[in-house]
Amino acid sequence: MSDSVSPAQGFRTRLAEWLDRPSVRNTIIGVILFNAVILGMETSPGIMEAAGPLIVAFDRACLTIFVIEIALKLMAHGGRFFRSGWNLFDFVIVGIALVPAAQGLSVLRALRILRVLRVISAAPRLRRVVEGFITALPGMGSVFLLMGIIFYIGAVMATKLFAASFPEWFGSIGASLYTLFQVMTLESWSMGIVRPVLEVYPYAWVFFVPFIMVTTFAVVNLLVGLIVNSMQDAHAEESNAATDAYRDEVLERLRKIEERLDRS
Repeated sequence: MSDSVSPAQGFRTRLAEWLDRPSVRNTIIGVILFNAVILGMETSPGIMEAAGPLIVAFDRACLTIFVIEIALKLMAHGGRFFRSGWNLFDFVIVGIALVPAAQGLSVLRALRILRVLRVISAAPRLRRVVEGFITALPGMGSVFLLMGIIFYIGAVMATKLFAASFPEWFGSIGASLYTLFQVMTLESWSMGIVRPVLEVYPYAWVFFVPFIMVTTFAVVNLLVGLIVNSMQDAHAEESNAATDAYRDEVLERLRKIEERLDRS
């Protein structure tokens, strides 16, 4: 049987290789960033009054480039295009921009800024960060569950202890949860909340200090550690994949050299 490649398949292969060139990817990134600037300029009434038609034309030109890129990728990869999560991401983002913003769908005009997120799929380093974050989600779920339990226990205790004197902060479970979240973020937690409570309940520090130590310094740092470890794992996987690809390429070249030597 003949192993020759059909002209159509050869064209699709060459097109896929062309789309994967750094120059093409960098051009797409440039268009994405330019489009982000254009979308920001559209929010300025002064700029739109002075050069509105030009701004709109630039925006449509950028969208046209994105549509052409997606079409070329579909042509190059066929059904395999939808097997990539990043390709699906690009397809949805561009598809949202194509929905007409009329008849109650004007909110979609604001969603056009989501096109800026395409820089994530176009930049390998940003993809690595996002992949690391997604990999960390299962572990983060356990940490969030632990944090939820701690917050619930703290909210019940704070409501029972401080609701009588500070109903606006601790009058209910919901109010206590919000107040404790503010304390965890260290936003005006001392002068704004804790010190006024200490004036009425001198021993309230026994509750607030351990809560801050556990939530702010322990649990939050645990989340950061999970994300960092996941990013390192993603980077290691990418490095191993690149090493394997290089090894396979070298072995293929050696095989071809051996075949030529055998023929000569």
